[in-house]
Amino acid sequence: MPAALDRIRVGSAPDSWGVWFPDDDQQVPWERFLDEVAEAGYEWIELGPYGYLPTDPARLTDEVARRGLRVSAGTIFCGLHRGPSAWDATWEQVGRVAALTRAMDAKHLVVIPSFWRDDKTAEILEPQELTGEQWAHLTKGMERLGREVRDTYGLDIVVHPHADTHIDTEEHVERFLDSTDSGLVNLCLDTGHYSYCGGDSVKLIETYGERIGYLHLKQVDPEILAEVRAGGVPFGPAVRRGVMCEPPSGVPELGPVLTAAQKLGVDLFAIVEQDMYPCEPDKPLPIAVRTRRFLRSCGA
Repeated sequence: MPAALDRIRVGSAPDSWGVWFPDDDQQVPWERFLDEVAEAGYEWIELGPYGYLPTDPARLTDEVARRGLRVSAGTIFCGLHRGPSAWDATWEQVGRVAALTRAMDAKHLVVIPSFWRDDKTAEILEPQELTGEQWAHLTKGMERLGREVRDTYGLDIVVHPHADTHIDTEEHVERFLDSTDSGLVNLCLDTGHYSYCGGDSVKLIETYGERIGYLHLKQVDPEILAEVRAGGVPFGPAVRRGVMCEPPSGVPELGPVLTAAQKLGVDLFAIVEQDMYPCEPDKPLPIAVRTRRFLRSCGA
């Protein structure tokens, strides 16, 4: 039997049910997501896109509690590399999401940098590489966000490296971490996105362990990834091709990732996310059941 990973709290998210947007006719209703994530054996969930789950705290508390679920985090997107002009719009979004996150007794706000390439249309929105000035805006802006979110809402921000954003590759992730204060900003390591962009999750955990504040568990299909890279395929179409796959058939191996995380000696959420937008409504639940079984076999 594998060693018990007693510092790792496993959950899942609307993303694993093909949910990318607050409202979309290709997505399962939120009631079905909650029913099925509980049926699959998970206790923890994320809020997903703001507005997908009920935003009234009393109603959401009731819906979650009666299914034996708890919330680990909310999520926002932001473009702080654009400088102070991006702050007001970012903070308006934070106000909605962070208030609901706090009301659900969660402690984390997952922050995803804005996309340089549209994940639905593949339109190029801005240059792939940031200038030095934009890097300074990004890092200082994230530190300000971390301070303001902590002081106002009592939450910790964890920044999520993500394909088709400016924090993606090992080089960009390390530059971001080396340029930010660990007292204000830490990382949500998404194992799938990091592999998608060529990074080594175990190495990152072992090198920057004190900066790992949260995990997303995800795998990529190496063969589809090679095709995607060769063809310069944007992230949204790559997902439709099945680049994010069911564990344990892809990379990275999740057992070593969880073991490395356990060795950090801190409590960490490890939230399963298998990007499947769009997907057939009957597809997610069997995958979620098998994935939960697989993670138990790893000791989680």
